[in-house]
Amino acid sequence: MHIFRHFKRVVTDWFLCGMLLATLLAYLFPSFGSKGGGMHAEVVINVGVFLVFFLHGVNLSSEQIGHGLKNWRLHIMVQGFTFVVFPLLWLLCKVTLGTQIPALLMLGFLYLCALPSTISSSVALTGSAGGNVPAAILNASASSVLGIFITPWLVSLVLGSGAGGIDLGSTLIDLCAMLLLPLVLGQLVRPLLGKFFARHKRYTNIIDKVVILLLVYSAFCGSMTSGMWHQQGTSVILTAFIGVTILLALILTLTTRTAKLLKFKHADEVAAVFCASKKSLAAGAPMAALIFGNNPGLGLILLPIMIYHPLQLIVCSVMAENYSNRLKSGVLSGDEEVTSPA
Repeated sequence: MHIFRHFKRVVTDWFLCGMLLATLLAYLFPSFGSKGGGMHAEVVINVGVFLVFFLHGVNLSSEQIGHGLKNWRLHIMVQGFTFVVFPLLWLLCKVTLGTQIPALLMLGFLYLCALPSTISSSVALTGSAGGNVPAAILNASASSVLGIFITPWLVSLVLGSGAGGIDLGSTLIDLCAMLLLPLVLGQLVRPLLGKFFARHKRYTNIIDKVVILLLVYSAFCGSMTSGMWHQQGTSVILTAFIGVTILLALILTLTTRTAKLLKFKHADEVAAVFCASKKSLAAGAPMAALIFGNNPGLGLILLPIMIYHPLQLIVCSVMAENYSNRLKSGVLSGDEEVTSPA
């Protein structure tokens, strides 16, 4: 019964509805959002991405990050799952099922597994479950910065740098210019503008999501005009959904058991599970545009993370409520008692 309540809350989210609308509009008006179309996607999206990461930099509290530096085992676990375990699971899938899955979708799963953790939902769910919020902020933020370098490197290991691959050096320069530079600039102006943007954080979140929707629309427009969706058929969506569901179930099982094996207290276990299992659509959409450029299959490459995003919110919201109920009912033993996340 609880899961239906969480599912209803997710499906009525305007952003998730916007993703469905963006794909529908791409089907109806593919030329407008394609390269050279009336939307001028190349310019609009570049400006939007720069603005979004600047706002992330302004809103990133270095004080809160400093509070989360204590538990090194937690940090190693989160980053290890994000950038090592996820890719290894993809490699296992590639070896066993690679011939059964379309190549572009397989690349999409690689990209999903190479992405950094998401910040906002990881921190929000950690807080609602009585977890270690400073550690969640630190790990999610560190993951986002590390992802600027590690994500394209992981993709390049598979695609290579020759024909059909990516130019890793050029890609890293572009990512630093479009993602890292505005993040640093945001931090530099935070002492002057931090309070102003904190008061209007609701609007900065809206800008963030609108830019992602534009990226999704543009990516699917390119896939539509190339004829890629007609070639693949609707079965690819079902394949992606099944694959994402299995991946999320497996990663949540592994993170939960690893946290217990490491004997984390409740607060650290919550932060570890939620940060180590998340993947960021907010970082993934703009990074994909820079890593894969004008690849006509960009819509299919983004499909796994577009499915993973709402699914992780539904499942982890249920888990967060369960963690919270365990605390309230006193199920946790004395040595697991949660420490204040503040």
